Amino acid sequence: MISPLAYIDPNAKIGNNVEIGPFCFIDKDVEIGDNCTLMHSVSVMEGTRMGSGNTVFPGAILGAIPQDLKFVGEKTTLIIGDNNRIRENVTMNRGTASKGTTIVGSNNLFMESMHIAHDCVIGNYCIIGNGTKFGGEVVVDDHATISANVLVHQFCHIGGYVMIQGGSGISKDIPPFVVAGRNPVCYEGINIVRLKRMNFSQEDIYTIHNAYRMLYNSGLNTTMALEAIKQDAISQNEYVKYIIGFIETATRGIIRD
Repeated sequence: MISPLAYIDPNAKIGNNVEIGPFCFIDKDVEIGDNCTLMHSVSVMEGTRMGSGNTVFPGAILGAIPQDLKFVGEKTTLIIGDNNRIRENVTMNRGTASKGTTIVGSNNLFMESMHIAHDCVIGNYCIIGNGTKFGGEVVVDDHATISANVLVHQFCHIGGYVMIQGGSGISKDIPPFVVAGRNPVCYEGINIVRLKRMNFSQEDIYTIHNAYRMLYNSGLNTTMALEAIKQDAISQNEYVKYIIGFIETATRGIIRD
């Protein structure tokens, strides 16, 4: 299952039933879990920890040092979960002294040529489109769908269950459950198709919609609208609590309509 044309450092730890194709490079201090497939010409660099069941397509480079001038060679890691599909030429950098690690969850699809910079935290069940680029320390919550050629500024937070239109430039936080797009990027409604596919109840969908109606269509600024939501009965809904917590901790501010 391991090509004789691959290079594997003697100190790398390779799990059971792993397939490594020709011209792959597996560096020192690398761990690859069971049942992974690395097609030809994949590079897995020092400090990478990969779980089980991942499929990595040709040309991907995982765990290269950060493209960050404050990085001075400190020991950092890239941690990848299970059952991810990492397509051609995807790049994922390891962390810096800021957080020490870049974290990628499980069951994600990373399409061709997308980039995850240092110290990002990517959740589970996300779909990230071709050519999309994340700056350093971006956080993406579970079940986010980000289309092709989206540019995400460092430190941005993208909420769960969102849909972001292709070609968007993101410099503000994107709250959960919404559709966002255009340039400059703005709120375009809730991601009702995704919520239905994920079996959200009609009541929960209505409650989420009502929260965003208060946030974006009441004529109030973000602070006043958030207080209005917190004083309403819908604030007891678990998904509205997520929305409230997200907005309260948004360090870059949230997108507007």
